[in-house]
Amino acid sequence: MYMKKSSRQHQTKATIFSAVFIGLGQLYNKQYLKGLIYIILAQLFFWNYYPIAYKGIVGFITLGDVPTKVINGKVVQGDHSIFLLINGLITLVVILLYLGFYFMNIYDARKNGALRDEGKYAPKFTDSIQTMKFRKLPYLLLLPAAFFVLFVTVIPLLFNVLIAFTNYSAPGHIPDRALVDWIGFSVFYDLFAQESWRSTFFGISVWNLIWATVSTSTVFLSGLLLAMMVNHPKIRLKKFWRTIFILPWAVPQFISILVFRVLLNGSFGPINDLVMKLGFSPVPWLSDPTMAKVSILIVNLWFSTPFLMALMSGILTTMPRDIYEAAEVDGASKLQNFFKITLPLVLLATAPIFIMQFAFNFNNFNLIYLLTDGKPNNPDFYYAGSTDILISWIFKMTLNQSQFNMASAVSVIMFIFIAIFSLWNYRRMKSNQEEDLV
Repeated sequence: MYMKKSSRQHQTKATIFSAVFIGLGQLYNKQYLKGLIYIILAQLFFWNYYPIAYKGIVGFITLGDVPTKVINGKVVQGDHSIFLLINGLITLVVILLYLGFYFMNIYDARKNGALRDEGKYAPKFTDSIQTMKFRKLPYLLLLPAAFFVLFVTVIPLLFNVLIAFTNYSAPGHIPDRALVDWIGFSVFYDLFAQESWRSTFFGISVWNLIWATVSTSTVFLSGLLLAMMVNHPKIRLKKFWRTIFILPWAVPQFISILVFRVLLNGSFGPINDLVMKLGFSPVPWLSDPTMAKVSILIVNLWFSTPFLMALMSGILTTMPRDIYEAAEVDGASKLQNFFKITLPLVLLATAPIFIMQFAFNFNNFNLIYLLTDGKPNNPDFYYAGSTDILISWIFKMTLNQSQFNMASAVSVIMFIFIAIFSLWNYRRMKSNQEEDLV
């Protein structure tokens, strides 16, 4: 026991020294230049950032104490709760990065102390630079991208989640004329406990699921059938037909949606004008709740089918023909070939795309907003129309009604659902299971 303990004396001492004071373990390991760099960086950061960090943490906890007031006709600026929340969140992230630097200093001292216990010398500063240049170059190259993702993606996502635990909403809690407070899970409770919010949330969620499922399935099947027709051996001018069918995807979706909005207009739309000339009653394409939903699904077919057709065409051309020949020998019909061979093989190859398409359609804001704007109105819904999906409802709650906390709560629930759905389906995919076996 004594020998084992003594054989680790440098490792233990270097670890303790670096844990007590950043850089001290490196000095103990006779890495003087590296130790001085650790000490200088740590002290410069700590003493310069400590006052800012203290204010940031206090502001994050309290979200402000003094609201903006008007005294003797003059505006006396107070605390802005949302700015304090953002600054506090950034402060917490910076503190976590500093802690990462602290533990890296301990790990470095411990590793080099272990080398000394083995009778080796701790590497010099130039040797550490060479090792970092060759062995850790990929991590160094990824570092700028990681910081970019952290401050552009992760922090905004965390901010959005935190808003759901505040009372940041109109009319009583909009900075800087009023302060915002932490209220815990009250927003989530109100979403499910209050009748107006609950009926709206569940009503929109049901339509959102129907929309995502039906639109994804219809586009998938229509793209597959179209690809099979274009690639049929008896079809001539295949390049011509592929070009014609891919054109709707080439036109910017923004323009196409606005064109369809005019075409389907119930009052002066050319489609209804043609319907009336044929002697039929005008169709309420966008004014009737049910018909508006059907119209959205039909328009989505126009946009999304060409992409799936191009994808399926590539898959169909790579399918082994001997499987079909063996099926023909066994007497399989065309329909059996489709359901027993073609469809399973296509699903195996396109399962990740299928899941991504579902997630995209679940949050397809552009089509809903530009085609119907969520209309027609629904008197039973709170700040939403009959064709609104969750993402367009969130948009209206934030931009039009300033219900930021409720919108944030709905977005958190959406994120959890999409994440669970995608991970569950991804883990169940045969293609992923086969990759794990390789």
